[in-house]
Amino acid sequence: MRISDLLAIGEPRLTLLAGDPGGEFGAVHITDLPEPGRYLSGGELVLTGLMWWHGPEDSARFVTALVAAGAAALGAGQAWLGHIPADLVAACADAGLPLVEVPTEVSFHTLAELVEPRLAGDVRDALGRHRRLVAAIAEGTGLRELFDLTAAELGVTGSVLSAAGSVIVGTVQDPVRLARAYLTAPRLPALVGDHTIFAVGRGHRAAGWALACDGDLIGRADLGYELAACVALERTRMEEGRRVERRLVGQLVVAARAGADVAELNAGLRACGIDAAEPYAVVNATAPRPGAARGPDPAALGGQVVEELLGREVVAAADADGAVAVVPLRGRTADALADRLRAGAEVLAALPGTRVCVGLSGALTGAAAVQGGVEEAGHARRLAEARAGGVVTSDEIYTHALLLATVPAGVRRSFAARLLSPLLDYDRRHQSELVRTLGVFLECAGSWHACAGRLHVHVNTVRYRVRRIEELTGRNLATMADRVDFFLALRDTGAAE
Repeated sequence: MRISDLLAIGEPRLTLLAGDPGGEFGAVHITDLPEPGRYLSGGELVLTGLMWWHGPEDSARFVTALVAAGAAALGAGQAWLGHIPADLVAACADAGLPLVEVPTEVSFHTLAELVEPRLAGDVRDALGRHRRLVAAIAEGTGLRELFDLTAAELGVTGSVLSAAGSVIVGTVQDPVRLARAYLTAPRLPALVGDHTIFAVGRGHRAAGWALACDGDLIGRADLGYELAACVALERTRMEEGRRVERRLVGQLVVAARAGADVAELNAGLRACGIDAAEPYAVVNATAPRPGAARGPDPAALGGQVVEELLGREVVAAADADGAVAVVPLRGRTADALADRLRAGAEVLAALPGTRVCVGLSGALTGAAAVQGGVEEAGHARRLAEARAGGVVTSDEIYTHALLLATVPAGVRRSFAARLLSPLLDYDRRHQSELVRTLGVFLECAGSWHACAGRLHVHVNTVRYRVRRIEELTGRNLATMADRVDFFLALRDTGAAE
């Protein structure tokens, strides 16, 4: 029941002293305890006779307790004090808590009797509305039609976004900003500019949907929750058909890894909707959550994330080596697919405690290429994990970076420390630039003059620094083997220019 409806009941002659009359409450609670929060469950109109009031500080304490407990409004009676203290009005105004003045001649019992039948009617209306929405979903109503229906039933408009910032239904000006707000909000719903953000369903936010309702619905959150629940039902219905598709992709990946013959792989590709001559790429993804003891498996969450990044155009089958999707390119290049994945992963990077790691093969054609594509995407994803997240393509794995990624991190750190520590220590003691000089020297393929030009120093200075590097490390920069060791050590520590 809205506060404005309560004020419209003529007989009690109630007066709004502070707050928004558009707020709603779902129950009535009568109390004169100075801190009644423990007895409230949220959403109540609290009626009080002010017997707890002895001074201005009592008003602030009482209102703070109500707000913390989620009370929807306060009704204060005049009978005890003969008036409503100005400090109580100010405290309610500051806290955004609606305050209603109850005249002396109106008992709280009478007021509650007037309100309760109306609340029951609101509940009946809500149940009827909910039944109509659920029936529409059961009949196959799409999200667009569902939003049109809820706009008429609830008076709520808005849009649904993926966690990566793509618009699923509706229209919104800056979906990426709202998606980042959804990912980083300590709790939902949250007011973000002119929108109120609700979570759709209870899944992990990395693969979740956000409901962005137009306007401020914090005071009428039940409407947003109802619409979010309906969207979640529709998403669940959509998921039913995708389970079979995931099973088919999983069977194709298992067959490819087992070295199945071309005929079997051709049949698997056709079952996944890809013709023999149609170009495709393979994606492998995980979404690890370092330190998390509970929650979704990294491969399962990675698969959900990839499906959302690609607009639910594909499905991903999760197993022990990540979630794999076979993506038909359909006129796109593998580079364009990588750009799309990176754009979404960049938005998801705002989510604390979750790393999205995606590997992408090159463009492939035919059944014989499936096994190599699965292996390429897996290697690329493991390199992304070694980099603590991001999207890695097959072009990047055919370098020293993949070799480094297969070496345990502790071994790499030990190797780099043993080789570079003398130089780092020397630079710290003498404010010199031996490590930087070494990096530039290697990037210039050992050219004294090119290195001097890059560093803006005389060539003899470069010769002196290189000689000092060799003395401190016992290595010879004229040999290819020692140059490679230094190159790998600098790349692993990030100490190169």
